[in-house]
Amino acid sequence: MLCAATTLVLALSAPLAANENHGCMDAACDQQLLFAAENASGGGDSAPAADATRYGTWGIDTAGMDRSAKPGADFFGFVNGEWAKNTPIPSDRSSYGSFMVLRDLSEARVRTLVEGYALGNPAKDGESAKIAALYRGFMDEAAIEALGAKPLKPHLAVISKVKDKAAMAELMGRANGGIGGSFFGAFVSDDARNPDQYALYLGQSGLGLGDREMYLDAKFAPQRERYQAYVEQMLTMAGWPKAKDSAAKIVAMETRIAQAHWTRAESRNRDKTYNPATLAEMDAKAPGFPWATFFKAAGVDGADRAVLRQDSAFPKIARVFAETDLDTLKAWQAFHTTDEAAPLLSKAFVDAEFEFRNKFLSGQPEQRPRWKRGVAFAEAAMGEAIGRDYVQLYFPAESKAKMDELVTNVKAAMRARLGKLEWMGPATRAEALAKLENFGLKIGHPDKWRDYAGLTIVNGDVFGNAQRSRQFEWDYRRARIGQPVDKAEWGMTPQTVNAYYSSVKNEIVFPAAILQPPFFDPKADPAVNYGGIGGVIGHEIIHGFDDQGRKSDGKGVLRDWWTAEDAARFEAQATKLGAQYEAYPFPQLPGMHINGRVAMGENIGDLGGLTIALEAYRRSLGGNPAPVIDGFSGEQRLFMGWAQVWRTLWRDDALRQQLVNGTHSPGHIRAFAPLRNIDAWYDAFGITQADPLWVAPKDRVRIW
Repeated sequence: MLCAATTLVLALSAPLAANENHGCMDAACDQQLLFAAENASGGGDSAPAADATRYGTWGIDTAGMDRSAKPGADFFGFVNGEWAKNTPIPSDRSSYGSFMVLRDLSEARVRTLVEGYALGNPAKDGESAKIAALYRGFMDEAAIEALGAKPLKPHLAVISKVKDKAAMAELMGRANGGIGGSFFGAFVSDDARNPDQYALYLGQSGLGLGDREMYLDAKFAPQRERYQAYVEQMLTMAGWPKAKDSAAKIVAMETRIAQAHWTRAESRNRDKTYNPATLAEMDAKAPGFPWATFFKAAGVDGADRAVLRQDSAFPKIARVFAETDLDTLKAWQAFHTTDEAAPLLSKAFVDAEFEFRNKFLSGQPEQRPRWKRGVAFAEAAMGEAIGRDYVQLYFPAESKAKMDELVTNVKAAMRARLGKLEWMGPATRAEALAKLENFGLKIGHPDKWRDYAGLTIVNGDVFGNAQRSRQFEWDYRRARIGQPVDKAEWGMTPQTVNAYYSSVKNEIVFPAAILQPPFFDPKADPAVNYGGIGGVIGHEIIHGFDDQGRKSDGKGVLRDWWTAEDAARFEAQATKLGAQYEAYPFPQLPGMHINGRVAMGENIGDLGGLTIALEAYRRSLGGNPAPVIDGFSGEQRLFMGWAQVWRTLWRDDALRQQLVNGTHSPGHIRAFAPLRNIDAWYDAFGITQADPLWVAPKDRVRIW
């Protein structure tokens, strides 16, 4: 349900600091994720219990409800009001809610695992010894502090010796498997037009603030000013000459790059982001950048072609490279290298990076405890090895069996809806039904596990371990170019609290860690499960039919299988839905709103997913009436189960970042926004035209 390129939730992400410059790996750019993962883990320094907390006696935390709130005026408050009033956001988080509660649990379980692995000889004592070396090396603060900036110095020395722009392009190419920045991000993914084979992709990059709007929109002037000060701070700490002057030039250069970048809405349009070119053609397509040097340094010069995602941005970014003086490019590379390395260096670097990226930009008051960052470090490098032990301890067989049943029921509901949609013609319907039949399903964990035998880990060498882990991962990816796709591979570890749909594999994936309350509880009322995990299943299925997922067929091939008339009717409804979401105000952030185009796929997923989950629940009753529990009908409990899943609290700065950079509507909006288009919600709670959330029947969006 989350969106592409959110690499921190992927088991395969690199273990150095998150950085846009490296693009996204493998299926990451074709995965629609359930939830926008936050790069923070919260809740203090003590580990939660080994078991997930159950919600009430039948699946809803009734003590967390605000019975004084009217469902038709504040449905989020009705279901979650007391919880929201009495729940603080942990000091090491910028937001908090149901996903984070489970992430805390998963993180504590992983901590127990990694702290239990014996520290031996990583070269011969197996994967557990490698994981122990990763974690304990990160936890040895005294040793890291004693090194100071020493691990960074060789990289800065190489940058300082760069004599020409070919050498700078070489550094950018090497950054794919190491440390540093690049104007262009290379990654390997299933070929969208030939999904049985891996292809090399190239995407726009180069921005330290992430999104172009942060550079170009007047309301983000404070963020730009503080960013320039941060660039200067990092360069000063790194000992780079003329830090103040260089920082100003770096931000000016990145602003030019931002002007060349596509918007987020443009970059998610799959019709526009598939632009193949041979490597030899790149000099003509984007002159001014030493492409052959870049490709060779990245180790991908053997590829016959690359797929350009934002093709019209490439010549503009290459022009920025060509027109920028070498000293500014070197300072830019020094800054991005230092910024990326900072979490692995001494406290001064760690604190500086946290103060800007977490505290200033996202409003997170305190740094995460060291052990949580250590867990993340180990997971980024060897996530599947940890996951193999995780599922043995924490994934009961009954969960998979009940999930199989739920998925079967939700798919049947989707099949039924496809059969009777009034706006869809017979030709498109036949293709849609074929796509649904070809949906793949992965639940819990992979059937085969990643082999880390080729990864070299050394006791006590945190920085070196990070570099070798990234190189190991990149070598693994780039060696696949032109090779058959591994259909069994997962894009997440079992301990990840999320889910996704892959358009190129046409499959939905549910890791073990999300199959717990409030999403799924085998002992809960079925209506609550259908509103929780049933809505999640539906959401992921709908991603195959949302505004972008619908562009691939049942075999994952990117092609147009819609009639023009059906596509126009679909777009008309999608536009109406986008307008609804853009109208929601955020009083604490004047002038900010949801970008309906960027969040379109997720909003369609929520509406369609909950719609088919409701139908699946009705079918599960077999014609019998649903029981009334604590005065709530079955359909009331289903809608409450959905809203409970989206319990979310935000710090203002984090909410601003989500609205600018995220592809998801904020959770507290997701709790009620799709319900306004579902007739059964009005009937269940007696909502009338007098209620603020009322939408007239003629104005309700009807898609799936």
